[in-house]
This record gives sequence, structure tokens and C-alpha cells, in this order.
Amino acid sequence: MMCSERPPVCHGRIQAQDAEGSTSETGWRFDEEHHISRDAAEPPIGEIKMIRVSASGLRFALCSLFLLVAASSTAAEDVALTFDDLPVYGPRGTIEEATALTDKLTRGLMRHHLPAIGFVNEIQLEGADRALRIALLRRWLDAGMDLGNHSYSHLSLDHTPVEVYIADVARGEAITSALLEERGQKERWYRYPYLETGTTMDVRDRFEGWLGVHGYRVAPVTMENGDWEFADRYDEALARHDKSDARRIRRAYLDFTGQVVAWYRGAGLQLLGRRPSFVFLLHASRLNAASIGSLAKILRRQHLRAVSLDQAMTDPAYAIADTYIGPDGDEWLTRWSLTLHKELPWSTLPQVPELYARPEAPSYHPSQ
Repeated sequence: MMCSERPPVCHGRIQAQDAEGSTSETGWRFDEEHHISRDAAEPPIGEIKMIRVSASGLRFALCSLFLLVAASSTAAEDVALTFDDLPVYGPRGTIEEATALTDKLTRGLMRHHLPAIGFVNEIQLEGADRALRIALLRRWLDAGMDLGNHSYSHLSLDHTPVEVYIADVARGEAITSALLEERGQKERWYRYPYLETGTTMDVRDRFEGWLGVHGYRVAPVTMENGDWEFADRYDEALARHDKSDARRIRRAYLDFTGQVVAWYRGAGLQLLGRRPSFVFLLHASRLNAASIGSLAKILRRQHLRAVSLDQAMTDPAYAIADTYIGPDGDEWLTRWSLTLHKELPWSTLPQVPELYARPEAPSYHPSQ
């Protein structure tokens, strides 16, 4: 039920700061006092006890009952958390900074019982501190997380000959695959950089045929929050040592995330007639490392339960054909809407505030 359809007595949201300092939604409030009273004198035994209820109290009771029933009938939906551009999204920084970021992010995931997979660009491992950069990936595995291939150098299939693209993806599995094999695991997931899947079906078929032969599956995206846009601004604030601006950006990011996660849940329901499992695109950024506890709270409030990518992908929705061919890096709800010839509620999609919005997809600068 949409907010506008709720009984008039229910309106507004209570805003409260969580332990990490973010403003978040804690539930419904009521705009008038509610009194339920009964006669002071007890009726004789055997007589029916009469309770006098004010009109506002009755509305309160009915609204409370509605919310309790809705809450009890709402089953948690699965969501797989996926982090792109490992080891680090954003400025390369020193190995000490990269290690601190990795530890903060992975420990936060463990603390909140959030399984996740990180998609690696192995070009980031190059340099004099190569062994220490590789150790960052081991920290992800030590934390119980999975790793996947995000190509070696973050190329776009829309702008790269397919043979060159395949060679880059093959190069991007050298270290990650070996680290997984040390633990008896296999690299199985591939995430398209920019979500750009080729501008012709022939190109996509040739590449995904190569993926299949080499044991890969495509890791789609069905939920995203524009985190990279906020993360770029957050990194700029940290570089200026502007803690106040960094806090403001983080609060705006979390507020937006709460809104857009709710939108994706509604859009999935509208498109499929049920609530699907989601695959959430995030990045291994300083912003997410600083926000993982608040992100976990947002997921809980939205009735989302973090699961592995393997588990989320068992949802039958992921068998829907992706028939989109074109230059846009669209997520898969959009692609399914084209296949199914159904509209998504675009008019209500929250937009990244103009202050933080970037005009286009992020440029990838592995040497930063």
C-alpha cells in the first residue's frame, strides 16, 4: 500500500540519528493523542464490561492493527551485495590506506552478517607493492567473502573489439582465480564494467559464449544506488580534510539509498507481480566502508535479507531473457521490462541530488 493510501491518521516519518550519525526512518508517527479509557466503576460480575473508546483512539487502534498485520505478513526478500572495482574504488592511495579501507569494509560486513562478493580489476594490483595489493584480496577471502572477475582494466564492451575484450577478461582472472583455487574454490562470476553488454547481439553472443566455456556466469544488477557519484564527492572532501562536508555527503548518500531501495522493491513487485531477490551493485569505496552499518540498517528496515549471489540467482526471475541491445548500461529490471513489454514506475524514481550527480558513468583511472 502506498503512503497516500494509508488512513489519514498515519502520516510522516520519525527521523532519528543512528549510531553512525545518519538520519534514518524509524517508523510511522501519529498526529494526535490517542485515549482509550473505561468507566472507573467495575461492573458487577457476570455483566459485560463496557470499554469507552474515543474516535481518535479507535483510528489509532485500527491503524496499529493494520501495520502489525502488514509487518507480520511481509517476508524478507533476498538481496545479494556485490562490490565492484576491488581492491579499492577511487584514489589508489597508499597500501596502508587501502588496507584500512579493506579491513573496515570487510569487518563491517562480517559484524552485520552480510555475505558479499567483490569484483576485481587486477590492473589495480600492479606496482611496486604488488604483493601487498594481492594481500587485500586475501583479506576479502579471509572474511568469508567471494571474489569475481570485473575484467583486467575495466573496459567497456560497447567500445572495445570483442577479441580484445575477451583477452582483457582472461588476463583479469590470473591472480583472483589462483587465490580462490588455494581455498578449493573456483572463479565463477563476471560483472560487466559499466553494465555495458555490447551494441550487437553477435558481439554479446561471442563474449558470453566464451564466458560459458570458461565456467563463468554473468552477475546482473537489479538494484543500485548511484553510490559511485556520492563516493567521488566523499573522496574529494577527504582529500581536502573537510570532515564536515564528508559527513554531509554521507548523510545525503544514506538518505538517498533508503529512498531508492524502496523504489526498486516497488518496481520489482510492479514488474513481476511478486517481490524478487535482488542483486545490489555497490563499490569498494571509502564511503561504503564508513557506512556499512547504516546500509545494514536500511536493508533491515526494507525487509531485505543479505544472501550470497548464488542464492539470489536461484530466483526464477533471472531466467528472463535479456533482449536489450544498445549503448546504455542498464540494470536488469529495465532489461526485463523491455522483454516483458511492461513499464516501470519511472516517474517516481528518486534522482541523485544535483549537488552530487555526475553527468555520465565514472571514468576509470586505475593509476590514481
